[in-house]
Order: sequence, then structure tokens, then C-alpha cells
Amino acid sequence: MASTKTHDYHILPPDPWPIIGATGAFALFGGAVMWMHDNPYGKFVSLGGLAIVIVTMFSWWSNTIKEAHEGHHTPVVSLHLRYGMILFIASEVMFFLAWFWAFFDASLFPSAVDAVGGQWPPKGIEVLDPFGFPLLNTLILLCSGTTVTWAHHALIHGDRDGLKKGLLCTILLGMVFTSIQAYEYVHAPFDFKGNIYGATFFMATGFHGFHVLVGTIFLIVCLVRANKGDFTPKQHFGFEAAAWYWHFVDVVWLFLFVSIYVWGGWGAPVHA
Repeated sequence: MASTKTHDYHILPPDPWPIIGATGAFALFGGAVMWMHDNPYGKFVSLGGLAIVIVTMFSWWSNTIKEAHEGHHTPVVSLHLRYGMILFIASEVMFFLAWFWAFFDASLFPSAVDAVGGQWPPKGIEVLDPFGFPLLNTLILLCSGTTVTWAHHALIHGDRDGLKKGLLCTILLGMVFTSIQAYEYVHAPFDFKGNIYGATFFMATGFHGFHVLVGTIFLIVCLVRANKGDFTPKQHFGFEAAAWYWHFVDVVWLFLFVSIYVWGGWGAPVHA
């Protein structure tokens, strides 16, 4: 006798991807540690783990999209998906808090850290001009926040052409941001190793750059799905999650620009 569904929850069938993904993550990070310790097999273990993680991400998210198309994402399930994305972004906030903490711990109390030398930025450090490329990148990210909001509003009002154009503009702006930051890194007047200013600068801004790259890929997937006809004004969590993530990246950059580029390099000689 067939059972009748009497609740709004989606009970997932048995799925192999959680254990496969966990195995891939273990191989990825375990292999990376082996690689760093010059183990001859570490590179292969790490790259194999990365391949498993990528396959898991694609397959698991494909299943989630399929469940949405089949009508399993009821209002209760959609609400819980949003809770999950909010908690993920909250964990990302804590991640960046650690890098800000490291930067401020060294910059606010330079006399307490021998490697700083009693002043901030440390003596002999030339800093990047905050009102050059960093300011340009700030304007680019602010514009990208506007274009992704344009895409969101277009989707809500059934304007699929506006959705696609807004997504495309946001993706292009994200690529320009990444290109400018890569150029900035190549021409930075300080190294990652050898001084605490470079270490804290590259860790904070570098991880932000990685998040911009991930967000750009996230939006590219949304654009591909939009071209395939996915997303409706009432059901578009995948796009909404990408938009939230992109706005988070924007806000983090504003804090980075003000605290690390402007305030953190104040008074130091500027690299020409």
C-alpha cells in the first residue's frame, strides 16, 4: 500500500555523495600536507582528492536542482535551504575575522611583536597606493553589486533578458577585478615571506580574491542555468544564494580596503 505524504519536508533517499565527498576532502588535504613535507606521492593524492571533490560538487548540486524541478522544494524546504546559506556565510565571516584579527593584532600593538619592530607598517616597507588600483577595484565591486541586484529584480519581475544581462555584467566585472588584483600582486613592493606586513596583507586579500573567483564561478553556473530556462520568479534559490554570496564578498572588500589598504598603510612610503 503506497504511503501518503502528510508533511512539507523532503526526506532524501540514500545517496553516496556525502561519503564520497568526505573521502575526497580527506585525500585533498591529507595529500596537501604530504606534498608540503616533500612526500613523493602527496601531489597525486591531493590532486586525486581535488578531482573527487569537484565531481561530488557537480553531482550533488545536480541532484539538488533535479529535486527542485520535481517539486520537492516546498516552502519549508526552501526556508531551510536559506538557513543553510545564511549559516555558511556566517562561517565565512568568522573565517575572515581571523585574518583581520591577525592584521590588527600586529598593527595596533607593533611594540608587542618583535617581528614588527615597534612601528606599523614595519620599517623599510613600501605600501601600495590605496587610491590607485585598490580604489578602482572598490568601484568595480560596488558596480557588480548593482548589476547582480539588477539581475535579481529582473528575475522577480519575469524579465529573463534582464536577468541574463545583469548576470553577464556581474561576471565580467568579477573577472576584471581578479585580473587587476593579479596585476597588483605581481607588482607589489613587498613579499609574502619575510615580513609580517606582507604575510597578513596577502592572506587577507588573497583569500578574498579566492572568494571572488568562487563567486564568479557561482554566477557563471547561474547564467548557464538561466540560459537553459531555470529559475522562476517564485523559485530561484540557486540564484539567490549566489547573489547573497556576492554581496558578502563586496562587504568584505570594503572592510579590507578601508582597514588594510587605507588605514593599515597610513604614513608609510607609497610604491610608485
